[in-house]
Amino acid sequence: MNHHSRPNATGFCGSPAYGYPGDGAGGIDIALQREVDAGRVEYVQVRHEEMAAFMATAHAKFTGQVGLCFATSGPGAIHLLNGLYDAKLDHVGVVAIMGQQARTAIGSNYQQEVDLQSLCKDVACEYIVTVTEPSQMRHAIDRAVRIARDKRSPTVVIVPNDLQELSYSEPPMEHGSTHTGIGTTIGSKVPEDAGLRAAADILNAGKKVAILAGAGALEATDELLEIAEILGAGIAKALLGKAAVPDEVPFVTGSIGLLGTKPSWDLMKECDTFLMVGSSFPYSEFLPKPGQARGVQIDINGANLSLRYPMEINLQGDSAATLRALIPLLQRNDDRSWRTQIEKEVADWWKVLEARAMTSAQPLNPQRVFWELSPRLPENAIITADSGSVANWYARDLKMRRGMKASLSGGLASLGAGTPYAMAGKMAYPERTVIACMGDGAMQMNGLNVMITISKYWKQWSNPKLIVLVLNNQDLSQVTWEERIQLGKGKTESTQSIPDFPYHKYAELLGLKGICVDDPEKVAAAWDEALSADRPVILEARTDSNVPPLPPHITLQQAKAFLSSLPTEPERASVIIGSAKEMLASILPSHKS
Repeated sequence: MNHHSRPNATGFCGSPAYGYPGDGAGGIDIALQREVDAGRVEYVQVRHEEMAAFMATAHAKFTGQVGLCFATSGPGAIHLLNGLYDAKLDHVGVVAIMGQQARTAIGSNYQQEVDLQSLCKDVACEYIVTVTEPSQMRHAIDRAVRIARDKRSPTVVIVPNDLQELSYSEPPMEHGSTHTGIGTTIGSKVPEDAGLRAAADILNAGKKVAILAGAGALEATDELLEIAEILGAGIAKALLGKAAVPDEVPFVTGSIGLLGTKPSWDLMKECDTFLMVGSSFPYSEFLPKPGQARGVQIDINGANLSLRYPMEINLQGDSAATLRALIPLLQRNDDRSWRTQIEKEVADWWKVLEARAMTSAQPLNPQRVFWELSPRLPENAIITADSGSVANWYARDLKMRRGMKASLSGGLASLGAGTPYAMAGKMAYPERTVIACMGDGAMQMNGLNVMITISKYWKQWSNPKLIVLVLNNQDLSQVTWEERIQLGKGKTESTQSIPDFPYHKYAELLGLKGICVDDPEKVAAAWDEALSADRPVILEARTDSNVPPLPPHITLQQAKAFLSSLPTEPERASVIIGSAKEMLASILPSHKS
C-alpha cells in the first residue's frame, strides 16, 4: 500500500522495523523495501517473530520512543505475543503490525486464519484495529502510535493481505471519515501545589527517609540525588531502575527484592518515611510494613499509585518534573546519623560481595565473572540481562555509572529476552558497547537464534563491540534453587539439567569471536580480550550451578526448606560446600576460600 508522506507522522523517530516476512504480510514487505531503498526506514530481519517484539520493546525502553515490529498472519502474529506482553507489563509503547488473510476469506476457516482481534485483545487492550479500507490506514496507524506513546502500551494494527495491494487514498471530507494526526501531547506533568506541599510536609518530618527508584525515574538522576542529599536519605533501586542512580554514590543501596541487597532490605525495614518514585515494584514483603512509614509516591500512571504500599500522599506526574517542583519545598535534615548508618552498611556490603565473588567454586564462581566485569564496563555501556540466576549477579555485582543504560524483562521476567534486548540496544546506539548477560538456559532458548541476526548486521555498526556472556553450568539453576528454598526439595535432574554446548565455538562458526574461560585467575584477562575484540563476542564462562543466590534476608521458613531439601538433593555435597562458603564470606568478608 502506498501511504501518504507526512514528516514524523509515524512517530517512530528512527526506530528500526523489526520483523520477519510471510505471505500474509507480502504487501507490507514490498512497501517496506521501497522505504528501505529510499533511506526512510531501517529494517532488521529477525529469525523468529518473538525476537522482533522483544527488540521493539527494548528499543522503546532504551530510547523512550515507540518501538515497531511486524509479522505475517497466523503463526507469525502468534509468535509476537510474548514480546508484546513484555512491553505491556513493563509499560512501554510498541506498535505491532500484523498481516491477515484476505478479507474475502475471513470467517471461512482459511489456512493461517486466526482471530487476531481476540488473540490480541488482552495484550493490546488500549488499541487494536483491523483495517478494511485503504483510507482507514491513516487513522489506524496514527492512533496506534499515539496511544502506544501516551498510554505506554502495545497496540496492534491488523492488515489483510489483499488490502496491502491496494493504492492508498486520503479519507474524503465527508460524513463518516476522520482526519487524524499524532501531534504532540502536552499534559500536566506536575501535580498541583497543594499536593506538592502536603508531600513536602511528610518528607520534611521524616528522620529516616528511604527512597525507591524504578524505571519511571531513569531520567530523574539529578533530582533523586539532590532530594536524597537534602533529606539525608538512602536510595534503593527496583531492578528496572538499576540505571536510575550510580552505584558509586555511597548512599545508594542497590537493588531491592529477592535479587537485592542487604542494605536495601535494612533501609526499607528501618525507615520512618518512604518515597517511591516511578516504580510498581511488586514484592510488598521487601517494603516497609504498612503503618511503619509515612508514604509519598510519584508516578505518571495513576493506576500505580498506592498499589504496593498504603501511601499517604499520591502525586500523579512525571518523575523528574515532580521532583524538581518538590525540591524548593524541602528542608535540609542536619541530622546525618541515618545517612551515616546507610553509608556504612553500603560500604560493608560491597566488601561482602567481593568476598563472595572470590570464594572458590567448581570450576568458576559466577559472581567472580561479574565482579571482574564491573570495573571494566566502558563508559556509556548498555547492559542487558536475562531471567534466571544470572539476574542475581547482574543486579548485585555490577556497579552502574552515570550515562550507562541497563534493562531486562521485568514484569514478565521472560526467559530469552537478554540477546534481543542487546541487539536492539546496538541498533539504537551503534557507537556504544553492549553487553548481554545470559544463562545457558536462556542462550539455548533464544540466544543462539539471535546470534545469527547479530552476525548478519554487525559490520554496519560504527563500534562492533557487542559481548554476549554465557554462564555455562548445564542447569536451570534459578528454578533449581527455588525448588530447594521454596519447596524444600532437591534438584529434579530430569527438568533442570540441560545439555552442554560449545557456545564459543558456535560464535566462530558465525564469523564472530569466541572465548571460553574456566580458570578464576583468567577471568579478568578474558574480559579484557572480549572488550578489545574487533567483532561481536561470545564469552563462555563455565560456572558452578551450586553457588547459591542468597537472598538479602534469610527467613526461618527458607532455612527449614533448604535443610528439608538435602535428603533428596542429588548434588548434596556440592550444594552444602557452596552454601557454606557463601555464608562464611557474608559473615567474614575478609575470608577467602
